[in-house]
Amino acid sequence: MAILLPAGCLLCGGRSGNGLCPDCHARFFGGGRVRCCICANPLAAAEVASDGCCGRCRRQRPAYDATVTAADYALPVDRLVLQLKFGARLAHARLFGQLLAAAWQASSQPSLPQLLCPVPLGPRRLAERGFNQALEIARPLGRALGVPVRARLAQRQQDTPPQSSLDWGQRTANVARAFTLDSEAALYGRHVGLVDDVMSSGATLQALALACKQAGAARVSNLVFARTPPEADPY
Repeated sequence: MAILLPAGCLLCGGRSGNGLCPDCHARFFGGGRVRCCICANPLAAAEVASDGCCGRCRRQRPAYDATVTAADYALPVDRLVLQLKFGARLAHARLFGQLLAAAWQASSQPSLPQLLCPVPLGPRRLAERGFNQALEIARPLGRALGVPVRARLAQRQQDTPPQSSLDWGQRTANVARAFTLDSEAALYGRHVGLVDDVMSSGATLQALALACKQAGAARVSNLVFARTPPEADPY
């Protein structure tokens, strides 16, 4: 892996053989936050003592059943995500996949997904970028977990405005019915893992999870590299 990633730590520039120095790895990827078992938002003390789910997920349960994340989408980790998406730093995706696999293995999830589905980009955005960052993360993640990646399981029916350009109230409508699934996908009774770089409002993952459940999936888990903290500006 030292051949694929720079010798200096990606976050602080210090010495590292695998992209992150031990201090930055412990500080930003040490898993210190206690998170909701469904949406991965940080839990308040009273919620930790209950069933491990946040009040919002208890009041209105999402279509997805669990979310695992490697880090908060905040400085300086957010810079790595932007470098991947807009600077084509594809080596970052390998690191993201490894960190996300470690986060899954450290979690209390009852079972591995039986297949991984990267969140698809629309045709125009895929052509502009030249790659789908979710797929680039899913490949090393799948190898690390021993789970097959179904790159074409889901498609976007049309290009929608970037979620980051909308306020939180508009995001659900923007992606409603945005996804279609491969007509030959055999999802009935299966556990599907949805892979993405960042989860903010959760509207995109909710729409795709709903499509999977309607196709017969028994369980849907989100595996996202970074989770936007509730107090942060929307991604």
